[in-house]
Amino acid sequence: MDYMTAGHMAEACGGEILFGDPETPVDHISLDSRHMKGNDLFVPLIGEKVDAHKFIPQAMDNGAAAVLTSEHREGAQCIPRSGVWIKVEDTKKALQAIGCECRRRLDLPVIGITGSVGKTTTREMVAAALSAKYRVFKTPGNYNSQVGVPVTISEMKKQDEMAVIELGMSEPGEMTVIARIAQVDMAVITNIGVTHIGQLKSQENIYKEKMCIQDGMKEGGTLILNGDDPWLKNSRAKEGCRTVYYGTGEQCSYRAVDIQVRDGYPSFTAVCCGQRVPVQLGVMGIHQVGNALAALAAADLYGVPLPDAAKVLGQFKGYRGRQERCEKDGILFIDDTYNASPASMKGALDILSSLEHCRRRIAVLADMKELGEDALSYHREVGEHAGQGRTDVLLTLGELAKEIQRGALSRRPDLTAVHFEEKEELKKYLSGYLEKGDAVLFKGSNTMKLGEVAQHVCQHHH
Repeated sequence: MDYMTAGHMAEACGGEILFGDPETPVDHISLDSRHMKGNDLFVPLIGEKVDAHKFIPQAMDNGAAAVLTSEHREGAQCIPRSGVWIKVEDTKKALQAIGCECRRRLDLPVIGITGSVGKTTTREMVAAALSAKYRVFKTPGNYNSQVGVPVTISEMKKQDEMAVIELGMSEPGEMTVIARIAQVDMAVITNIGVTHIGQLKSQENIYKEKMCIQDGMKEGGTLILNGDDPWLKNSRAKEGCRTVYYGTGEQCSYRAVDIQVRDGYPSFTAVCCGQRVPVQLGVMGIHQVGNALAALAAADLYGVPLPDAAKVLGQFKGYRGRQERCEKDGILFIDDTYNASPASMKGALDILSSLEHCRRRIAVLADMKELGEDALSYHREVGEHAGQGRTDVLLTLGELAKEIQRGALSRRPDLTAVHFEEKEELKKYLSGYLEKGDAVLFKGSNTMKLGEVAQHVCQHHH
């Protein structure tokens, strides 16, 4: 953030300074007492299991300049006489109010990205395309929640010319909270799937929640929608804002034609407002065509020449844990373990099927979480997709993933399919099973820690 003090922070969130100098500069916001960048405001959040107020002394020891607190009062003996202590009613709401103030102080266009699948990759692609002309700030890591977005916004600087931020949600009402903090000038919705359907109960509710990204959108803003998505293709921006579609249909202003996939990598011609621009992507999967079109649309609407944007997109190689490639001893490892949904799982299996010149195509799949009461049927559906593709070997991990195995075998009874309940068993099996020429895909929800298996096997295989 550009020059703000503890006093500014207190004023923004309606807090009371219990101790310390209001003129103390604050340059960063930290939610982790172990990590300070310098002149940090530490925000102790109260979770279901842990109240981070107990980490305030650790935060101060690690260099925090100021702290928020909802558990201390003026004159309390337990307040150490160092740093600035700001009393608030609710630390999370205070953080959000500070995020709003940080956003108010910024004079730069903000593009928000949301959707059930592909948010992070699309965020990275949009940022890449815009970087052909602008200095671009983008969401660090996965700071896309109602506590992550205020921190993200606080890190923007006046020298940044554009910002691309990711807006995620997992419960009803969350998108509205985030959207009102972010106040985006442009929003991209990639698709409407079933991620978090366990909390939101229906795909219609997910659609309504995603459309709430407009709740903070400024007058004259632009909503960019996937024109190939059945939920979005007939949707419109709110009154006073424009709607732009991307995809393969005739109604799309930004359209892909002549789509080809060679050894997993797609190429296409982007047809945009009378221009025809060839695009060759450096990330795998035909679903990346839509993500790239969204990036080209955002770039074009902000004045980036399309050939320049396409060139930079071609240099984009992906993001950690999302189709991350590693080749060792003649074996190709594809780590796509950052997260998983039925749509992204099928897309990853299609990438595996598209690979040529492989000895065996091996899919290592783990549970998909937060899918609600229909979780078993979603896993079986993924298994059936695997059974219909060119997967040679299926290895599954976790209770729900048993249903992936069942689904695959129902379509191809002779498929080599082995199930594991423990990561260590899977690691041991893979270490002795893989051979030169194999291509191995790892995919599952982040909480399954399948990425640890992927890294271990890739690093230790000989």
